[in-house]
Amino acid sequence: MADSEFDVVVVGAGAAGMTAAATAAAKGLRVVVVEKTAYIGGNTSFSGGMVYVPNNAHMSAAGQPDDPAEALAYLERVILTQDGGEQRALFVRKGREAIEFLEGETAVQFKPVPFYPDYYPDLEGARAGMRVLEPVAFDAATLGPWFRRLRPPIPEFTILGGMMVGREDLQHFRNFSRSPRSFMRVARLVSAYGLQRLRHHRGSRLVLGNALAGRLLKSLLDRGVSIRTECQPLEIVVEGGRATGLWVSDAQGARTIWARRGVILATGGFSHGEAKRRAWLPAAASLDSAFAPGSTGDGLDLGEAAGGVIATENANNAYWSPASVYARADGRKAVFPHTVTDRGKPGSIVVNQIGGRFTNEAVSYHRFGEALLREGNLPAWIVCDSSFIWKYGLGAIIPFTRNLRPYRDAGYLVSASSMSELGERLGVDGDALSATVTNFNRDALAGKDSKFGRGEDIYSRYLGDEEVGPNPCLAPLLKPPFHAIELVLSDLGTCAGLRTDADCRVLGSDGEAITNLYAVGNDMQSIWRGHYPGPGITLGPALTFGYLAGCHVARSDG
Repeated sequence: MADSEFDVVVVGAGAAGMTAAATAAAKGLRVVVVEKTAYIGGNTSFSGGMVYVPNNAHMSAAGQPDDPAEALAYLERVILTQDGGEQRALFVRKGREAIEFLEGETAVQFKPVPFYPDYYPDLEGARAGMRVLEPVAFDAATLGPWFRRLRPPIPEFTILGGMMVGREDLQHFRNFSRSPRSFMRVARLVSAYGLQRLRHHRGSRLVLGNALAGRLLKSLLDRGVSIRTECQPLEIVVEGGRATGLWVSDAQGARTIWARRGVILATGGFSHGEAKRRAWLPAAASLDSAFAPGSTGDGLDLGEAAGGVIATENANNAYWSPASVYARADGRKAVFPHTVTDRGKPGSIVVNQIGGRFTNEAVSYHRFGEALLREGNLPAWIVCDSSFIWKYGLGAIIPFTRNLRPYRDAGYLVSASSMSELGERLGVDGDALSATVTNFNRDALAGKDSKFGRGEDIYSRYLGDEEVGPNPCLAPLLKPPFHAIELVLSDLGTCAGLRTDADCRVLGSDGEAITNLYAVGNDMQSIWRGHYPGPGITLGPALTFGYLAGCHVARSDG
């Protein structure tokens, strides 16, 4: 019975679930993680790995302490509803504690990001950086055979067939032919990658979200947590009003895994649940999600069947991101999120079906998604010239790509020798597109976006190119051929979820907690209620509430 009786059963192996499991295990409990896919890591493995934690200890250590009251006031100015306020206050109070616990008791390690502004930088209480942490690069060789079971990043986030590039190294790769320092840095990284490939199926130096997922997996292995992949959760066992186990199905058949202390739901929300998308997201939202596969709403279904309530009354029920969709060479569909790599860079614009710009392209991906939702802005295209696509890439096309023909043949990239011709190929009025570009070029040369103020706030400038002036977000589109990629409204996760209390326990229709049943991550209703105040605002609460759930289940008497 040892393999079917545990103190805690965690459903889902993303950041929230692994944090809850690692916390409970560190406090002496016997834990099993059940994951329905073949991979560990969930969407964390796909993500940029940014973790938003106001008043974190790294801020104090750097001599830039945060004021919790000021941070919470900023968040409330973004959210503009009292609903969820107690959980947001709890997040600000406990986030620091969660990070300190992870860094002290697990393999998870972070470093501060000095400059990564809050997404509403002009609101009182916003900060230019340090509230965001990123995982320290991780050597996946320490995972042994489990490295192959860690979900890889999306291929478009790698180079040379499996090499990850950290945020701080992107500029070195762009400048490797112009800077001896950058050349040496790139040479060292590529040489190390070559050695890694002699031993592993991909580069073992992990960065971004893959590093965080790898570190959490290492933490589970170090703590002796049992991990069951390709194990489908079917039903929560509820006896006498308390969750006592999980009915699952895997290669050995269907059976019950018993939980003496609790069941923690962390399956990642419903980004790939078509019926739920149709029911809870606007019709304009694409059915194609940039979120990792597997998040079909299992946790929500399990929790609701056990008596929980799904809350869909949010400003948005998803975290929006523009994305482009195409077929990879092997025929698999790719959904590429246009988050920070192209929209805000100098020399590109986004236009709608009448060939006009409709917002500041250098706002956060969520705010840009909200702009796409406004009537008349879909379909939309990101447009650039040849200089831009060579230097910055475009969507899934990486910088310095010499042969663009495969992307054109696949229908992903549309190119033309003039803007009017490009408009015709897009089904947009060519004269209108030409006029839009002419006006934008005039503004770019003057360094001021007269229509939307692109590059005038600190976040816009963060997305730009600091080597371009006078405005790092503006440059004219001059060099043919010109290029365009269609954008759809996609998501980076969902916000509707199970109602929970301060201890992450799932609430029933009577408002009372269901004993021993918890929900964290995207399975719990977002504390942001459909808003997106800053970078890493999904992973920050995922780690914090995963930690709090692990702490509470360890305190419970079963």
